[in-house]
Amino acid sequence: MERRPEREYSRTAWMAVAALIGVLAAVSFIPPQRVGGVTLRRANILSELISFDEEHDDEAQQAAPLFDEEEFQIDMEAVAERIQAEQPAADTARRTVQTHFEWIAATDTLAARRPALRDSLRAASLRLVDSLTHIELPEADSSFLRFCDTLLTARRPVRIAFLGDSFVEGDILTADLREQLQKLYGGGGAGFAPMASPLTGFRRTIRTQSKGWTSYNIMQRRNAPQHLRENFFVSGWACQPAAGASTRWECTDEREGLERCSAARILFLSPSDSRIRLTLNDSLHHEIAVEGDAAVRQIVVRAPRIRSLAFSVAEGHEGMIGYGALFEETEGAAVDNYSIRSNNGQAMFWTNPSVNAQIDALVGGYDLVILQYGLNIMQQGVRSYGNYGAQIGKMVAFVRECFPRAAVLVLGVSDRSARGEAGFRPMDAVPYMTACQREAAREAGAAFWPTSEAMRAEGGMGRFVQRGWAGKDYTHINYAGGRRVAWALVDALNERLREADARIVRVRREQQIVDSLRHSLLDRRLFSPIEAYGARTASASSGSLYGRAATETQTEAPAAETQTETPAEAPAGGPDTAPDDTPDTAPDTPDNAPAEEPGAPDAPARYEPAPDRTDTLRVALRPTPQHHSARR
Repeated sequence: MERRPEREYSRTAWMAVAALIGVLAAVSFIPPQRVGGVTLRRANILSELISFDEEHDDEAQQAAPLFDEEEFQIDMEAVAERIQAEQPAADTARRTVQTHFEWIAATDTLAARRPALRDSLRAASLRLVDSLTHIELPEADSSFLRFCDTLLTARRPVRIAFLGDSFVEGDILTADLREQLQKLYGGGGAGFAPMASPLTGFRRTIRTQSKGWTSYNIMQRRNAPQHLRENFFVSGWACQPAAGASTRWECTDEREGLERCSAARILFLSPSDSRIRLTLNDSLHHEIAVEGDAAVRQIVVRAPRIRSLAFSVAEGHEGMIGYGALFEETEGAAVDNYSIRSNNGQAMFWTNPSVNAQIDALVGGYDLVILQYGLNIMQQGVRSYGNYGAQIGKMVAFVRECFPRAAVLVLGVSDRSARGEAGFRPMDAVPYMTACQREAAREAGAAFWPTSEAMRAEGGMGRFVQRGWAGKDYTHINYAGGRRVAWALVDALNERLREADARIVRVRREQQIVDSLRHSLLDRRLFSPIEAYGARTASASSGSLYGRAATETQTEAPAAETQTETPAEAPAGGPDTAPDDTPDTAPDTPDNAPAEEPGAPDAPARYEPAPDRTDTLRVALRPTPQHHSARR
């Protein structure tokens, strides 16, 4: 049998290695590129042999646009006009449809009530973290102070919307922010949960099971059907149902307060007639007929405790859009997480402002909107972010159009580390992005909180990774890290809330003083003519009600003030010089004036002071003896 020659495997292998090295060497000469809005740095595997002008590369990065500014184009006048035009029943000729439906399953007798304010503030004085990072307030806007006052005093849900990116995805950070605020100021429930989403499995604070829904993310809006593309909410998710589509939400005990839930609000669009089937706690059932219309609909479910809630489309799924549900208590803090992965803030301009405004009105209005963006814009070596700062101003303006009652809090970018020759080190761009966001918030009249400074007070991103509080990408925190950042934010909020409480107490005390002075002045103006009249008629009514009242008033009011209030024709000594037992011989009394009974209702009319309008009013306003007796 003839033997075949052996293959030269070693030669082939060496040729393959040489070819690979040649390709990688060629790649090293490719300058930094941008692909899909992401900047790719130079891959230099021959760094020990070949050096490049990195300074030049950094300049090229800074010269390149950090984001597509076209994505941030928005006409605020058009936004305002659309909100106004598409409000339900804004057109009087348009038929009015029902937008609010309510199912009260049982009387709410077990709902948790908010703790006493004194107890809340006492607990709030205890720091959750060692270092306090202050919330910086604008000079020209008082909306944040109004939010603080509302959280302290309102007997309703105080709503906070947290708009962010993947940094808070899965309820990271917001779960602990919600928990601490509800501990201190009351409230319960997990807040907003989408109708359906591939990301619902990552969230721990509420379980969502859905079937028959096709969900669309606003970042891939071009793949969505036209009617969904034009009706996104700030949540970033719009869901299209098939026949019989359903969703079941179940509350968890992952955080304290989640089980305290006595109200749920389901939000959806139903352009055609539909029939909705609800199931509460897997035992109670209810059906609602919905008349077709373009307006956003809300179904409110109330019960002593909502453990689970199911929503299904029995009829009329055509054209329907499901947004999700809000789980809350009847009062206290309610925190809704509206996070969108890869969002730099531009996604809010792709939402329907009318849908945002309608939902805001249906739920009672948001009191605070928190904006957390910039992590996906920031790049190592880039120090100029002025263009992005201008977009932040647009975001604040857009929020104010859609949520007119809300204060706005801009969060500075979180801390981040970048890989260098000596391993990961703090990204040099962080302070510059933070400064840009701080200035943009100040110019927009919004509050600002520097997240990176709060994290660096805890050791920064490097320390977070070492302690297991952040991922190995040195960019994203996990639930443990989110708890630390949330606690720092809660401490900052509590500082402003204690200031608000002190302000409320001071204003109330000042008002009490003002009211007291006003009442005192009113008493003098009302009763000083009666004092004079009682002195002049003392001989006829010695020991009468008016005489005693005049004496008492003389003791209370200084003589100088009484003299000032005395009419021009009063005797020189004034009523203070006339004792109760002295005959009425005052020279200002007409000689022909008959003796008058003290209880006569027209007695003051017989006394004619100088034609001064103020004094005439005082006489006319003299109370009856019954009223005067009540003042003793």
